[in-house]
Amino acid sequence: MKTKKGFVLRSLGREYILVAEGLEAADANRLISMNESAAFLWKAVEDKEFDADTLISLLIDEYGITHEVAEKDVASLLETWEKAEIIN
Repeated sequence: MKTKKGFVLRSLGREYILVAEGLEAADANRLISMNESAAFLWKAVEDKEFDADTLISLLIDEYGITHEVAEKDVASLLETWEKAEIIN
């Protein structure tokens, strides 16, 4: 997988918003809200090839959570990102 180009992550206090810019903005009809851990993962893999295991490892290393919790969180996150069409 890879993050789609044309999106910029912006901070709004403790929340993060992914905003489409340039040509991508013409097709974007909503903003994507992310919490701190989702924003951390987005920044870590932006413009890089990644898979679920990459994200799981990043979560475990950053937050010290169990593999099972990280796996569940990543599955949910990837489903959200796929529905939002911000990864391919």
